[in-house]
Amino acid sequence: MPTIIRGVRVKLIDPSAFTPPYDRALAAALAAEGAEVELITSEFTYGPVPEPEGYEVSYEFYRRVSSRARRLSKAVEHVPEMRRLRQRIEREPGPLVTHYQWLTMPRIDRRLIADRRPRVMTAHYVLAPDPTARQVAEAKKTFGAMDAVIAHSKGGARRLVEEVGLPAERVRVIPHGAFDYLTRLPVRDLPPELADEGGARPPVILFFGLIRPYKGVDVLLRAIEGMRLGEEPPELWIVGNPRMDLTGLRELADRLPIRVRWLTRFIEDAEIPAIMDRADLLVLPYTDGEQSGVLYTGIAFGKPMIVSEVGGIGEVAAEHGVARLVPPADAGALRLELEALTGDAGATARAELAARSRAAADGPFAWDQIARQTLDLYREVSA
Repeated sequence: MPTIIRGVRVKLIDPSAFTPPYDRALAAALAAEGAEVELITSEFTYGPVPEPEGYEVSYEFYRRVSSRARRLSKAVEHVPEMRRLRQRIEREPGPLVTHYQWLTMPRIDRRLIADRRPRVMTAHYVLAPDPTARQVAEAKKTFGAMDAVIAHSKGGARRLVEEVGLPAERVRVIPHGAFDYLTRLPVRDLPPELADEGGARPPVILFFGLIRPYKGVDVLLRAIEGMRLGEEPPELWIVGNPRMDLTGLRELADRLPIRVRWLTRFIEDAEIPAIMDRADLLVLPYTDGEQSGVLYTGIAFGKPMIVSEVGGIGEVAAEHGVARLVPPADAGALRLELEALTGDAGATARAELAARSRAAADGPFAWDQIARQTLDLYREVSA
């Protein structure tokens, strides 16, 4: 059993609760390694989040209004709440580290963060693919306000150094963990929209997660449109909360030679195990992106995957062999991989990908390892 080193105090800060699964998984892992952890955030308005395990949660942002008025609340309350947080952190006795997951209003927030404490930030998203000079300058000011910046991939770290202009010694690569807490939840019945009918269990190609333009659902639909189908055609499930108009996508889906099922709402954690267990192939056809919680959910469940070669997503797939890679926005290349991995002919390849995902979840993407690397960084910046 590894030696637990106690005494590190850390404030994990995510004002808008942008990534509660990541925040809480990291907080629990740090606490399990002996750190004293407080997650400072706001209520997640879409559904339940993991209960705290060994750490404290403080809801210090956007408490005075309903979720419907959240945007107005941010505009009115955010700055005074950031000021109060800074004052509280700087008044606390003893050493501690502040670890920012996101800054809601970077231009303002970087002037309001506690500057008498070591500051770490996780770069969940570094820069757009072809950033403007202004975007680069803003990123340099925001990330440059930190004592250390965590990237989840070597490519992300390289961009922080070469494009943003951070000193290499202030950038650390620490992987994103697999969301294995989801695999420990009981498996419920599938939502009615996805339940098997009449005893049939066709193969399932799954798109999962927030539906945004850059997620490439249109690329996936165009790939399937010309796909050669075997004796048992698959179904396509598009599951997730839409953040765009779906009219065009639905019209394209109606022309496909296979059945497309839609479940377009927020998916609670408790529903995920059944959906993942039923899926034969998970597809991330993104045209942009640095990281994806869906990727690390797929790894945790040992799913065979096809992913676009974008950002750290493509790097993880290439380095650990957990997915087949396709160029972004290339429907033809995606079609070839779909044909190779569906049906009986793709069973062996799917099994190999699944085995690599499970090994990655137990190895480099295990939270205990990630917590120890993060604690090492905290000790460095505290020194």
